[in-house]
Amino acid sequence: MTTPQRVGFIGLGLMGKPMAHNILKAGFPLTVHNRSRAKVDELARAGATPASGPAEVARNSDVIITCLPGPADVRSVCMDEGGVLEESTSGSVLIEMSTIDVETHKEIAAAAAERGVGYLDAPISGGTAGAESGTLSIMIGGESQVLERVRPVLDAMGENIYHCGPLGAGAVVKLANNLMVAINAQGVFEGLVMGAKAGVDPAILYEVVANSSGSSRTLMAHGPSILERDFDPGFMIDLMLKDVRLALDLGDSVGVRLLSTALAAQCLQEARDAGLGQMSTQAQIQVLEKLAGITLQGSER
Repeated sequence: MTTPQRVGFIGLGLMGKPMAHNILKAGFPLTVHNRSRAKVDELARAGATPASGPAEVARNSDVIITCLPGPADVRSVCMDEGGVLEESTSGSVLIEMSTIDVETHKEIAAAAAERGVGYLDAPISGGTAGAESGTLSIMIGGESQVLERVRPVLDAMGENIYHCGPLGAGAVVKLANNLMVAINAQGVFEGLVMGAKAGVDPAILYEVVANSSGSSRTLMAHGPSILERDFDPGFMIDLMLKDVRLALDLGDSVGVRLLSTALAAQCLQEARDAGLGQMSTQAQIQVLEKLAGITLQGSER
């Protein structure tokens, strides 16, 4: 029997913590680090080894995974003093699973290559439910041979592993995905509020559209939560705004007009300005509800 790869995980947020648990369940020795100690302690009770910082994670890992809020966080964790690349060893692999820009991936990958460290950009989709169940979609950019070396680790977290192309391709696909979600969400919010303001029971409206041509994954995900007034953090408005702005930057760099994306970004900023940034993305509907003078609440049927 071959010895399982030692895995390090940095960033135990809403997505990262359940992903790390699934790596443990799959039998990989796991070292973890997070800014807040409570989540590290929780993983330690489950069998992980706590680390004092990113460098210690890298020193004790064959595969290092980072799952962080944004580009500045990733750059700091990977490249600052005490960061991952300070102690990573030749032959190890760094899997960067945050949603960030292509240029940041290329910058870190170049620094990793100087140390003989493989690199994959590997953003994820599937929400906290997918992270908990191990059914995430993982969008890979990088060399196929590096991907194959770490596929067992990825399989512990995701059901759909896509090799999208060379370095940066995973990030491009994820930004395209999230701009589509953000645009679709605005249609969901406007349709639900308009129908309710015109006198239709929101629960009936949701049920009919969910079984008609206007249906979408976004409607199916957001509709029940809106009707139940459940806006607790899942994928937060602040993070979606960050992702949509990254998509706008990418569109500008490649010369593609992203008009609907820009409008979605304005709506997200409006929600953030209303104090909703730390709430789940469906909380944006509260801004439109306030403007319309109604609150959606499905009747019991």
